[in-house]
Amino acid sequence: MSQARTDDFEVRRKHLSSLSEVELEQRFWSLTEKVVEPLIELAKTHTTPSIERSVLLRMGFSSLEAKTLVDKVIEKDLIGKGAGHIVYLAALKHKMALREAGLKLADGDPDLWQFIESYFREGRPI
Repeated sequence: MSQARTDDFEVRRKHLSSLSEVELEQRFWSLTEKVVEPLIELAKTHTTPSIERSVLLRMGFSSLEAKTLVDKVIEKDLIGKGAGHIVYLAALKHKMALREAGLKLADGDPDLWQFIESYFREGRPI
């Protein structure tokens, strides 16, 4: 013997009952985009040392190199610009390999850091 539902499911789904399966799926993805949108915006403006180390690991740096680089980026108050982005800009400007630029930044190369700091301070194009 089955018992009737004691919740308000039928009332709450009434506005969806006329939708086809395709329309329900479209509505689902539309609502999902609305839920995820703030997370995407947050990710564009916020990062963590862990995320930045992860990016550098994928660029070919060891975990110790990545930690040193991220520490330097934090020290320069540039973590919001992205450690990988900083390495990329230094490599592009000075026409060197990513790894070479990253290691020089990790070692505190004054020329590279001066370029990076002025780039973000003045917003100069390369």
